[in-house]
Amino acid sequence: MTPPVFAHGNLRLYLLALLEERPRHGYELIQALSDRFGGTYSPSAGTIYPRLAKLEEEGLVAKRTDGRKSVYEITDAGRAELDARRHELDAIEEDVTDSVRRLAEGVRAEVDSAMRSLRAELATAAREAKKAATETDATVNLHVDSNRAVHEADLVLNEFRQQLRTELRARAHRGRVSTDTVTLLRSRLADVRAEVLRELAQR
Repeated sequence: MTPPVFAHGNLRLYLLALLEERPRHGYELIQALSDRFGGTYSPSAGTIYPRLAKLEEEGLVAKRTDGRKSVYEITDAGRAELDARRHELDAIEEDVTDSVRRLAEGVRAEVDSAMRSLRAELATAAREAKKAATETDATVNLHVDSNRAVHEADLVLNEFRQQLRTELRARAHRGRVSTDTVTLLRSRLADVRAEVLRELAQR
């Protein structure tokens, strides 16, 4: 959209001023306007070419072909109108300067806002990454501790089995092991297993 600085007829007059400097084709006019606005505004071809066509119809500019390009140049009638409206052109230049300042301030505000948002997102991402890393480390530590405990439990069970088997064999030689001993062993081991499972279920 054409910015407010180019009120009705102003862009038309500004194009004449650019063509007074030197002949240009359409893209060069678009680029010159973009440069004048510091890149904050660049008119579309649909904005420029209809106005050039109108200026040509009015005899204020002439068009010639240079290869595949159409080059526009100001006519004597165009210079006469420009001279007659030079005071308007000066006012337009002042408005363009103000418009560039406003657009620059708007762009600066948008950039500042975007940077603040980016910094906030990066800070959030950093916190989440740190939290995830902490949780991961905690999970890894739990797995390590759990595996270590299982290994120690295996050692305890093996030691218990070896000691009990040694003692049972020693008692068996003296005829002191009966089926009641086996029943008692099975019952107590079942109790121990149940108690261990209950303790694990509470974790």
